[in-house]
Amino acid sequence: MSLPFVDRSSSSLPVQVVSQPKWRRWLKDQSAPRRGWIESSGATGAAGDIVILPGRDGKASGAVLVLSGSPTLWEFGALATRLPAGTWKLTDTGPVSPTDAAVAIGLGAWRFERYRAKKARPAAHIVWPQGADKSRATAIVEAISLARDLITTPSSDMGPAELAQAALALAKTHKAKCRVIMGEDLLKQNYPMIHAVGRASSRAPRLIDLRWGSERDPKVTLVGKGVCFDTGGLDLKPSAGMLTMKKDMGGAATVLAVAAMVMACKLPVRLRVLVPAVENSVSGNAFRPLDVVPTRKGLSVEIGNTDAEGRLILCDALHEGASEQPTMMVDCATLTGAARVALGPDLPALFCNDDALADDLLASGKDVADPMWRMPLFAPYRRLLDSTVADLNNVSGGTFAGAITAALYLKEFVPDAVPWAHIDMMAWNNTNRPGRPEGGEAQAARAIFATIEKRIAKKN
Repeated sequence: MSLPFVDRSSSSLPVQVVSQPKWRRWLKDQSAPRRGWIESSGATGAAGDIVILPGRDGKASGAVLVLSGSPTLWEFGALATRLPAGTWKLTDTGPVSPTDAAVAIGLGAWRFERYRAKKARPAAHIVWPQGADKSRATAIVEAISLARDLITTPSSDMGPAELAQAALALAKTHKAKCRVIMGEDLLKQNYPMIHAVGRASSRAPRLIDLRWGSERDPKVTLVGKGVCFDTGGLDLKPSAGMLTMKKDMGGAATVLAVAAMVMACKLPVRLRVLVPAVENSVSGNAFRPLDVVPTRKGLSVEIGNTDAEGRLILCDALHEGASEQPTMMVDCATLTGAARVALGPDLPALFCNDDALADDLLASGKDVADPMWRMPLFAPYRRLLDSTVADLNNVSGGTFAGAITAALYLKEFVPDAVPWAHIDMMAWNNTNRPGRPEGGEAQAARAIFATIEKRIAKKN
């Protein structure tokens, strides 16, 4: 995507910010004609209001953005699309940092228009906010936009091969190494679960393995669920349940976004990204309910439900990622509807085996307005995954605690000595909001990136 920013302009119009608690006083200080114009425009001083101010020639002379009493970056997210044509310059960004304001403006300009004959482009251009870290803001906006593009692309054009190609392209941009293990080679190299879930599709399953950074630096491993489309397998979803399944690779897109930020900002880490990429399809060789399938760790798993496939492909990747004993490992996945029932679409569920890592992720999420909510890895519920014929089942026998039992299943494949976090997310914006247009979303990506930065800073 092209960013809506320009470096400078001698003819830019000013955009001032006014805090909502100070709106009435500010409005009272305006001239009577201007005050009448503002009131007749319908502006009420609500947070997020953008008011165009008239000049003597009848044209716009500036604008006002109303911020809440405790604003976040998202209140700047509509500027690029709601300001009229022309070049505009923020006089300041209030308590929001100039870099964060730039990130919100850039993300607010994102649109998915791959299939539209007529491309809509924001008419407004924004001068970079004074003091903004341009390279950092650009890295974040481009990374999140990449994830949004990948998630929003229909599965017909975003299968395992295309997802792998996106990772290879990202690796080439940042001089990283990336290998892809495909099809029957997954069995030869002992990734049986990834193969079992993906083998029914005409599009071969893959494991994407990206590495970047110096061997001397702390190891950070990211794992993302890459189910490019989920029919549910033989436990077939109803049609309504399939409508958003193109986003079931949202976890993979999210970790690629984090990787893009880490590499663009050249953080001193040894980064590894593992993405099992599959399509959960139906055919004569599809894996079946009550099949018993081996895993890379050596544990056998009875398939209680073929529609709980995300945890199956993740377990092989998590075991491999943990084998290098990284200083932190995070997996991202659109894993359970139970997490959405508990926390809704905007709040990813965080499960973590390490309190320090959980605290860092939650604090970073709050700092950058990319929140999560910690849920318990409640050990007594592990009994719900017991199987009479295998080491464990991939689902519990009932309908309770679905997000917790899914996380406990994954925990079986991560040693306690490896600090690990599992983030169960929606990866989708259901409605248009400032900075967050409807479509794919890399939830928690900025929080994970900020956590990596903070943990590096603490060690240095």
